[in-house]
Amino acid sequence: MQIFKSKSLNTYISTILGSFAVLLLFFIACLLVVAHWQLWNIGLALVVIGLLLFTGILRFKHRVMSSFDRALLHIEAVKVEDYNQYAKSEFKEGVTAHFHNELTLLSEKMQTHKSQYDQHALLLYQLIDQLDTPMLVFNQKQKLTYANAAFSPLFGQPWQMLRLASPKLLGLVQTDKGWILPNKGQQWHVSQSDFIDSGERHQLLVFTNIDSAIRASQINAWQQIIRVMGHEIRNSLTPVSSLAESLESHSKSPREKQALAVISQRCHHLQDFVNRYSSLSQTLNLDIQRIDVTTFVSRLKGLFTQNNLTFFHKSKWLWADPTFIEQVFINLLKNAFEADATQVKIEISERGQASLINIIDDGHGLANTDNLFVPLFTTKQQGQGIGLTFCRNIIEQHGGVIDMKNNALPATGMTVSIVLPMSS
Repeated sequence: MQIFKSKSLNTYISTILGSFAVLLLFFIACLLVVAHWQLWNIGLALVVIGLLLFTGILRFKHRVMSSFDRALLHIEAVKVEDYNQYAKSEFKEGVTAHFHNELTLLSEKMQTHKSQYDQHALLLYQLIDQLDTPMLVFNQKQKLTYANAAFSPLFGQPWQMLRLASPKLLGLVQTDKGWILPNKGQQWHVSQSDFIDSGERHQLLVFTNIDSAIRASQINAWQQIIRVMGHEIRNSLTPVSSLAESLESHSKSPREKQALAVISQRCHHLQDFVNRYSSLSQTLNLDIQRIDVTTFVSRLKGLFTQNNLTFFHKSKWLWADPTFIEQVFINLLKNAFEADATQVKIEISERGQASLINIIDDGHGLANTDNLFVPLFTTKQQGQGIGLTFCRNIIEQHGGVIDMKNNALPATGMTVSIVLPMSS
């Protein structure tokens, strides 16, 4: 019947029980009339019975609806990921008890899934911390919420200083092909992926230095070439050197002795060159220490007493391997003075968690700076193309970056810029 069709359980229960109560009161009234009760007695009886029925209907309706109310409270707790709140059923058996038991099982299952999600998120953040490539996490509002230690060398300060910064503030640009990071002096490939943490969708950006990958590929190719060349050269030089030394010992002609000595000497020189270059890009066992800048500067001045060398340093410490970093400075300073520099200025400062070093000279500079770090490339007549490659290898194994540029006109000379990470 249409009269019993309702949009809510509340209305349905009220309609059914109300109709039943009206029919029951009508039936009782008929019986009392047949029993010849007086009207005021009939009215009084109907009022009392009606109140009893109304009270019973309210209690019945409350008990039925309370099961749903408790279930709703349970569902609200699930919606806010509070899986420790359970709704107790009004009835120990039957469909209502089964419904509440199913809700409890659902909460326990979702609690297990949440724990797994939390563990995965924790592992993800731990993995981010362990990797040495910059990794940034943005929340669903596109605000920076986390990054690893590699953030600091790339952006010049700890990520905590830029917490909740937008991608635009960090210099990131979103294109149809994804995110890009221009104006950083290096080529970066930005990979993007999404994950869920605390019920929110987060975006993970992973930065890959394409320049480093290209350089690694180039160095690997050069090493393969040198390995093959070195093997063939050594196989040829060894008998030639041995034969020259043997002939020199038996020769009586001074001219022949001199010629054979030159041959032997050049064989040893070529062998030394091959040995030095073949070990150029090997992984070094660095001993990173806190270096006092004042002491370091004094030692460099002592090595270049005949040259105009000045220092401006606002930083007290450098974190590096003393032996290797000193050799890097020696190579760069020798290059500057060999390029006819009359003075060289070294600036050492700090920015965020990085040491910034600028070596500025007033020499003649270079016409082509594109291939400076390419192995075997040299602009010197007597050069071997090893010095700058050695410097870059040392700096990068420290986790740093080195770059060389001609000074802006009308100035002359070059500026070598080095960024070294600081340790605590």
